Amino acid sequence: MIRTRNIRPRRPLLAGTTAVAAMAVTAGLVAATAEPAKAAAGPKLSLIAATTSITLTSWKEEPGVYLDLGTYLTAEGTPLELKVTRKSYKDPVTITQTVYEGGKAKAKAKVLPKGTVKDFSGLRDFAKITVTDKAGKKVLSRSEDFCPNNASGRVRPDAPATSKYPESCPTNPFTLGSVWGVEKGWAANTYAGSYTEPVMLAAGTYTAKVGVAKKYRDLFGIANKPATIKVTVQERSYEDEQSATGPASRSSASGEHAGHGAAHQAPTAHTGHGLGHAPTPAQAAAPVTSGAGPSYNVGHGPLKAAPPALPWALKKQQAARSMRVGDTGGQTDGSRKAPALQPLSKRPAGKPSVPDVPKPDLRSLPAYGIVVSDGEKDIPGKDYLAFSANVWNAGPAQLVVDGFRSPGKAKMDAYQYFYDAKGKQVGYTPTGTMEWDPRPGHMHWHFTDFASYRLLKANKKEAVRSGKEAFCLANTDAIDYTVKNANWHPFNTDLSTACGAENSISVREVLDVGSGDTYSQDLPGQSFDITDVPNGTYYIQVLANPEKRLKETSVDNNSALRKIVLGGKPGKRTVTVPAHDLVNEN
Repeated sequence: MIRTRNIRPRRPLLAGTTAVAAMAVTAGLVAATAEPAKAAAGPKLSLIAATTSITLTSWKEEPGVYLDLGTYLTAEGTPLELKVTRKSYKDPVTITQTVYEGGKAKAKAKVLPKGTVKDFSGLRDFAKITVTDKAGKKVLSRSEDFCPNNASGRVRPDAPATSKYPESCPTNPFTLGSVWGVEKGWAANTYAGSYTEPVMLAAGTYTAKVGVAKKYRDLFGIANKPATIKVTVQERSYEDEQSATGPASRSSASGEHAGHGAAHQAPTAHTGHGLGHAPTPAQAAAPVTSGAGPSYNVGHGPLKAAPPALPWALKKQQAARSMRVGDTGGQTDGSRKAPALQPLSKRPAGKPSVPDVPKPDLRSLPAYGIVVSDGEKDIPGKDYLAFSANVWNAGPAQLVVDGFRSPGKAKMDAYQYFYDAKGKQVGYTPTGTMEWDPRPGHMHWHFTDFASYRLLKANKKEAVRSGKEAFCLANTDAIDYTVKNANWHPFNTDLSTACGAENSISVREVLDVGSGDTYSQDLPGQSFDITDVPNGTYYIQVLANPEKRLKETSVDNNSALRKIVLGGKPGKRTVTVPAHDLVNEN
């Protein structure tokens, strides 16, 4: 089993919507809505608190509490819409605000000041939090970033029924573009989610004040009215929780692995594609203070969900139950209908053709999460170089691939489909095969020849090729939601892929516009055998569509290289990963 180490975690922010959170925000709005300090162009933004008191749990085995205090930013009049981009990895991340006038977006956006963002995790140092104890002594003062996509619900009944904005902020270090927004009549939780760290507070009562940093109050016209919340910290233990769950929950530990990830590991692992878990009765009843669920902008591998609802020791004991949810289609930018994702029940009829319609554009990202390990199966005397990789779709059309299985056959025949501007299927062509992968962390149908991994020498000649060239396609990461036809709400994401079961007769796999599919370095196949590879400079190549079987807009941008330097001795090999332009992520 490959061990993950020496990786700085990049973890998902909040995602999802719950009725409980929405009702709590609505209740808080009645008493806590703040007026802006002065009229400002753009949306009317207010900081509100859903409650005046909250209880946080500190676990004896993992002390500390997460400051999910139930504070929200609301938008009225027009949405708060921000576009965050970088031209290349040599350029810094920049941010602009879409200006609405008369219900329509103006062509010229408002450029926000430098320092507002440093990456794609949210507005930098947006929230200011102070905590005092019963005696009035300040025990904490901190700033936290704010992801406007932490949509937690509407604040009034006549607000739009759904938010058109994405459901989380991207976590991939090579993200190129993102869209953040608070829909008109909606609220976004100001809690920084898994990007934040726990706070060490002893059991007792405290007073927390949450405000907005002055530069953002001035920038967006937000009143200087911090929210005050009484905080009660209680201490509990895993043993008490386990006793409460009873035999039913403990017996679930024998379930099968599902979907795209291995069993949950410690939360220091790199963010990855998660599992579908059926909660125990105690877990189902656990209070959800944020309205948060696991982000889908993560890759294949262990997933760290947003705290604080459940302790990790309990999550690691949960069983992974198979989840296969049929695709029901998606929307682009909250309005454009995407082609239906339901697989056909039988093989396509008629003559194959590749019509002159928009096609996908597959592009590779540089490898990251690069570590030396002692082998996928702990093989004595073997050294492996493990890495995470992503191939994404720059559009302007979805990549849609169906697999069809003849009775009794081990493989499926795969076909790529093409659609016109109205979403009508207008053609298809054979494009290889799909095969069943029974290995832990996979256990689904893989489309072959989607990508190839190669370790190149300093002169760019091939040294080692990974055996992995088959993939289950899923929209795990939002890579660039500013490209044409980007779908901000892809369906087959982390927990809802359509990669089938072992007895499936047909499978549809989709990579939507703007999204990519990450396979993280802890999964089988995500490595090179470097046992006999000399020390020196090399490049990890991630190559999309290596056999050019898939029809796409361009095949000239399918390769991405990441420079590395191998060192050390057998059994103790080392790897040095220089920064890739401005991205210093190993």
